[in-house]
Amino acid sequence: MNNSYNFQEHQHFFFVGIAGTGMSAIAQYLRGIGKTVSGSDRIFKPEGKMLIQEQFEKQGIQCYFQDASGLTSDVDVLIVSTAIEESNVEYQKAKQLNIPIIKRSELLASISRTKRTIAVGGTSGKSTTTAMIFHILDQNNVSPSIMSGAGLTTLQEKGLPGNAWVGKSDWLVIEADESDGSIVNYTSEIALLLNMDRDHKEYDELTDLFKTFRSHTTKTFIVNQSHPKSRTLSIDKTNDFGVETDCGFNGSKFQQKGFSISFDCNGTPVTLPVIGKHNMENALAAIACCHAVGVSIEKSAEALRSYKGIYRRTQVAGQAKGVTVIDDFAHNPAEVVCAIKACQTAGKRVLAWFQPHGFGPLKFMHKELEQEVMASLRPEDLFILSDVYYAGGTVTREVTTADVVKEIQKFSEQIVYFPDRKELIPYLQKNAKGGDIVLIMGARDTTLSDFAKEIVESI
Repeated sequence: MNNSYNFQEHQHFFFVGIAGTGMSAIAQYLRGIGKTVSGSDRIFKPEGKMLIQEQFEKQGIQCYFQDASGLTSDVDVLIVSTAIEESNVEYQKAKQLNIPIIKRSELLASISRTKRTIAVGGTSGKSTTTAMIFHILDQNNVSPSIMSGAGLTTLQEKGLPGNAWVGKSDWLVIEADESDGSIVNYTSEIALLLNMDRDHKEYDELTDLFKTFRSHTTKTFIVNQSHPKSRTLSIDKTNDFGVETDCGFNGSKFQQKGFSISFDCNGTPVTLPVIGKHNMENALAAIACCHAVGVSIEKSAEALRSYKGIYRRTQVAGQAKGVTVIDDFAHNPAEVVCAIKACQTAGKRVLAWFQPHGFGPLKFMHKELEQEVMASLRPEDLFILSDVYYAGGTVTREVTTADVVKEIQKFSEQIVYFPDRKELIPYLQKNAKGGDIVLIMGARDTTLSDFAKEIVESI
């Protein structure tokens, strides 16, 4: 990792894979502070512009197909993610033109060193908590900036992708990603650790990463006292949050009615229009964080009442014939379980469909999928699997969805397998009933929200 990189030395940034959530957030932020930004993506098509292309171009970000046509000598630096291989045509052209190549995480780390950064870490809930923190601070006239992994509904309503905003203050809220190890490079004034579950890495490696994350926090480090592994990294319990625990920001009296939750934080009533007990923890984390900025619990609670959620996080895609379709980004077993449990409170039956987001992740998490997810189902619920979303590149297919289904079938009849997800629609037309919740889960695949809406229209 290039910790010496200073983004302020460059003016023109070119992003490879600019439509990805992590890349697009930084691209929009840089454009918002006056930098020249352009980029490419293989999902862009020359014959018609996608919505995100139009949104970028309205902000002054030039978009190209990923064929190196937009990469010229006036570009100061090429930004890539860990998913971009050296064989990429733009990577190679940048080398030929002697254009510096910097990783996305190095760029974000450099930006974080220039701001009063609030970094949100953990294996689940980062995007939601980041959005809640931004919303609370924004509603309390702090005017923060944000770079997030998901679009905030309030920003999307402005015609933006919604995962970035440049505020007037020095406060910046970001997600700190542990999956590529880049979390250790962020310098933050306030840092949150939401949880620690097996996702991309084993527990020993996660513990080391989060310890380093903690050591790079200059003022306040906040952990979830309800999570046994994150609790071990606590510095001061008075800064921490948890559910019915001895800590600074204690949640209790949780209730969910329909698509809204309520609870108390240190005796202050909190109500917000989301579902799931996991969102109480996310909200408590946001309240604790904003308190460190100077916002009272009461002011945070007031702000959360108007929180509108984020893209694909237990988001209602629509309702038809009494069936509610929920769209969710859940992509590891802990998140899948949380999404299912949140929907169980709101629906008579949950038909939970999941598309694994890669062969590598499936190999890593298949045991938890087979055990923990199935254990979370009620007798009336179903878990429905389709084949892995393949995004290209070199990959080994040691574990397939069919292998996972075969294992689950050994002990449960609550599993349904549709290799092609298109088979799900006629199945739901025949089997979904009033009061059911159809839960659509998966990551990376940018067509999943459209798929959820297609289901609503077809039921």
